[in-house]
Amino acid sequence: MYYAIISEDVPNSLAMRLEARPAHIARLEALKADGRLFVAGPHPAIDSPDPGEAGFSGSLVIAEFESLEQARAWADADPYIAAGVYQSVTVKPYKIVLP
Repeated sequence: MYYAIISEDVPNSLAMRLEARPAHIARLEALKADGRLFVAGPHPAIDSPDPGEAGFSGSLVIAEFESLEQARAWADADPYIAAGVYQSVTVKPYKIVLP
């Protein structure tokens, strides 16, 4: 089943994001290589695809896991959590309807 992992950043997280980004992306690439990643990306803090110094307000990952517990465990191990980027993470089941 697919699960949505919705994360909210702490204020002024850009520097911490940049430092932890390679490890964060490596985990997403592993999901992609396994054919389990539906979509992943950050939420710009301003209405722009390139927010510059404004940074990001959070992230969304939708990926396939065997259970909600497994999805939560994967989310809890995110390098952005260890780096202090995320202030909260919500994991919930997701049903693909379209496209």
